[in-house]
Amino acid sequence: MEAVALTLPLNFRVGARTVFALPRRLVRIAVSLADAIEGRTPALPPLPAEADGYSILSLPAGDPIALPGMLAAERQRYPRYFADLTLGWEAYHAALSGNLRSGLKRKAKKLAAASGGAIDIRRYRTPAELEAFHAIARPLAAGTYQEKLLAMGLPGDAEFVAKMLRLAAVDRVRAWLLFIGGEPAAYLYCPIHGGDVLYEYVGHAERFDALSPGSVLQAEALRDLMAEGGLARFDFTEGEGQHKRQFSTGHVDCVDWLVLRATVANRVALAALGAFDRGVARVKRVVSSR
Repeated sequence: MEAVALTLPLNFRVGARTVFALPRRLVRIAVSLADAIEGRTPALPPLPAEADGYSILSLPAGDPIALPGMLAAERQRYPRYFADLTLGWEAYHAALSGNLRSGLKRKAKKLAAASGGAIDIRRYRTPAELEAFHAIARPLAAGTYQEKLLAMGLPGDAEFVAKMLRLAAVDRVRAWLLFIGGEPAAYLYCPIHGGDVLYEYVGHAERFDALSPGSVLQAEALRDLMAEGGLARFDFTEGEGQHKRQFSTGHVDCVDWLVLRATVANRVALAALGAFDRGVARVKRVVSSR
């Protein structure tokens, strides 16, 4: 299959906030969890003439990338967390930390009290159900920090909806909505790839922060998936995070790489990005040492 170059930003970030971005035409290569666990590296497709390079996500940690005529920059290292869905809920729940278990119990009780005495979580799986899910979740996503700050809310474009319905037609997607007092408060959307359930889009209404709807929804989604059976892992995908670490049963060390053609513009862009990242890291070290 011919590689497709997408316009993707080279983000200059302070924490989760992007302060500046340089657009580049990149071929995005996302390594699956199964390949990362097995240490398999993907064969890179030929680079289209209009492309600046590759954005490679979740490559198993190992030797640096070296390609003739290309500039390679490591963007981030992180543990890619996952939860073993074959354990069954009881064994999985018992293995969670005592603090997490007691915290979930407390949060579920508080959330139920705010919602008339019972937790209201609705599950979506079929094409018709996913259409109903999207009609509710998309407006919810538009007001979440995941969209406003990170531009990572559930998409609303026709291409995404069509793909979602194709996945639902072959039983390769699961989704959940949590309601509080009849109002949608949190959503979770997870496609399935090779038996692994991907943590793709998630969000909650900020006004419900005190009720921790995201944590409660995560736990109930994992309970559902383990009860369903036939699924391998819940893949928390790229990036570090306390939420991911708490709910995981294991991880694999991964690296994101940016590999660009060795042009003057790309050399300048990577030098500027590297200098910016080092400056942010120095400021963090100074602040943390005080």
